[in-house]
Amino acid sequence: MNIVLVEPEIPQNTGNVARTCAALGATLHLVHPLGFLLDDRSLRRAGLDYWHLLQVRHHCSYVDFLPGADPHQVVLFTSRSRVAYTQIEYSDDSYLVFGNESHGLPQEILNSHTGPVVRIPTVSEARCLNLSNAVAVAAYEAARQRDFAGLQMSRDTRPRPRD
Repeated sequence: MNIVLVEPEIPQNTGNVARTCAALGATLHLVHPLGFLLDDRSLRRAGLDYWHLLQVRHHCSYVDFLPGADPHQVVLFTSRSRVAYTQIEYSDDSYLVFGNESHGLPQEILNSHTGPVVRIPTVSEARCLNLSNAVAVAAYEAARQRDFAGLQMSRDTRPRPRD
C-alpha cells in the first residue's frame, strides 16, 4: 500500500501519517513542496521511534509522482466527492492520495484524474477530518479489505522470563 501526501503543511500530521505507514508496512510518498523542514523536531517526535520501519519516497511535484503509479490504482480523497471510501476495492498496489491541510487536493489534479475519487463521510457542518486521522481511517479500510495481510493480529502479552 502507498500513502501519498500532496504538499503537506503541518509536521505533526506528517509524522502521525508516517507512524501509521510504518505500522501498516505502507510506503509514504511526500509530494513537494512541504510546509516544513524534514528535520523538524515535531515531525520526528510524532513519528516516534518508527522511522526505521518506514520507506519514504520524495517527489518534486504531483506530475513527478504520476509516472511511477498505475492510474487505476490511484485513489484520490476529497470532501468534494460523493463516493464513500468504503465503496471501492483497494489492492496491495493502491495509492491513497491526500491533499494538504488547508486546501485539500488542487482542482487540476481532481479534474485530470481518471481513477476513483472518494470521500470519508462527515456531518454536513464538518468539512473533513484532520489529515492524519483521514489517512488512518482510509488506510485501515484498505488493509481490512485485504484481510490485514502481513499484519500481526495478536500480541503475546505474557510476561517474558528474565535472564
